[in-house]
Amino acid sequence: MIFEGLSEKFQNIFSQMKRKGKLSEKDIKEINREIKMALLEADVNFKVVKQFTKNISERAVGAEVLNSLTPGQQFIKIVKDEMTALLGGEIERMDFIDGRRNIFMMVGLQGAGKTTTAGKLANLLRKEKKFKPLLVACDVYRPAAIRQLEILGEELKIDVHSEHDNQDAVSIARNGIKKAEEGFYDLVIIDTAGRLQIDEALMNELVEIKEAVDPTEILLTVDGMTGQESVNVANEFNRLLDITGVILTKLDGDTRGGAALSITYTVEKPIKYIGTGEKLSDIELFYPDRMASRILGMGDVLSFIDKAQNMIDEDKAKQLEEKIKNQEFDLNDFLDQIHQIEEMGSLNSLLEMMPGANKKALKGLDLSGASTKQTEAIILSMTNEERRKPGIINASRRKRIATGSGTSVSDVNRLLKGFEQSRKLMKQMSNPNVSKKGRFKLPFM
Repeated sequence: MIFEGLSEKFQNIFSQMKRKGKLSEKDIKEINREIKMALLEADVNFKVVKQFTKNISERAVGAEVLNSLTPGQQFIKIVKDEMTALLGGEIERMDFIDGRRNIFMMVGLQGAGKTTTAGKLANLLRKEKKFKPLLVACDVYRPAAIRQLEILGEELKIDVHSEHDNQDAVSIARNGIKKAEEGFYDLVIIDTAGRLQIDEALMNELVEIKEAVDPTEILLTVDGMTGQESVNVANEFNRLLDITGVILTKLDGDTRGGAALSITYTVEKPIKYIGTGEKLSDIELFYPDRMASRILGMGDVLSFIDKAQNMIDEDKAKQLEEKIKNQEFDLNDFLDQIHQIEEMGSLNSLLEMMPGANKKALKGLDLSGASTKQTEAIILSMTNEERRKPGIINASRRKRIATGSGTSVSDVNRLLKGFEQSRKLMKQMSNPNVSKKGRFKLPFM
C-alpha cells in the first residue's frame, strides 16, 4: 500500500501520545524525535525533515497544545497542517488556456513511466475536459519507445504522431504541432526521451524542443519509489527547463514517501498528478491535504467518493435501481457490480482510503483480486437462465458449475448464499418504510 510503512509509524506515534493525556515540553520533544526518525527512514530529504519538525515544535510548544483539554488531538492537527503545507498546501490544477492549443511536454529519466503517463494524462483530460488529444512520439533513442506510444494510442483510441525514419526529435515535435493545427487538436502531449541519468546531450535536446514548441506545461515525471534521489533529478530539470509541475508515478507499490515529501519543498514546484496503478485509468489529481491524511493514517474518503462517481454509469445505476425495486436483481447484475468495483482499483488501494482501517489485521488477507476472479469464473460457468433465476440451481447444477469453473461445490454454495443475502439487503434498503424489527428505518423516523 502507498506509504504503508510511514503511515504505520505515524499511527503508532499518535496512539502512544493519546495515552499520555496532558503533554509536556519533554513529551513533545520525544514525539518530534520519533517523527524525525520515521521520516528519515522513509528517505525524506534531511533538510525537509529538519524544517518540518522545527515547524511542529514551534507550534506545539505554545499554549495551543500544552494548555489544551485535548492536547493529543491538537498536536495531530498541527502535524496534519504542516504535512499538508509540506506537500504544497493548496491543490495546483493545470493551466488550460482558452483560445490556444495546450501543449504539454513530458520530461524525466528513463524508467519513471513517462510514456505510459503521457497516455494516461491524455485519456483523463479527454474525459474530464473533452479535449481532442494528440500524442507526439519524440523518444527516438529507446528501443520500441515509439511503438509503445502507438500501442497506447490504439488501446485508448487516441491519435499518435510518429516518424520512425526521423531521428531528429526537435523536427518531430514541430511536425506534431503542425499536425495538431491542421487536425484541430486542442491538446498536444509530447513524449520526450529519457536517460538512465541526466546528461548534457539530453538536456540540450529538451531545451531545443521547449524553444521550438513553446509548451504551456513542462511536466517532470518522477518515480515515486526513488526517495530523495528524485530531488536531485527534479532540481536539475527545473534549473534548465523551468518545469511547471511534477507527476509522481508508481505510488501503488511499496513507496516509502521520500519523493512526495521532498520535491515540492526543495524544488518549489507543485505535484499536479499521481499515478496510482498499472491501469490506464490509474491517474488522479494530487490533493496535498488528502495525501497528508493518507500518510498519517486518517484515510481519504473524498478521493474514494471521487473514484466512485467517475466509475459509476448513471444509466446503469438507474436500471439497477429499477431492478432492485422490482426484485429482478440477478447474478448478471451482481457480476456487473463486481466489475465496477474492480475499475475503481485494487481492494488494497480502496481500503487505505478508509479512516481507521486496521492495516495490520488486513495484511494476512488475500486482497489481490483472486477471490473476485473466482466469483466471476463461477458466474460465467452458469447458463443464462441460471444467472437470471438462481433459485433453479439444484445440487446437480452446482456440481456442474463447480467443475466448469475449477472450484468446489462449497465455493458455489458460498457465492449463492452471499448473493441471496445481498439481494435481501437491497430489497429491504430499497423500501426502508417496510422495516423488519425497525432495523432499516430511516434515521429521521
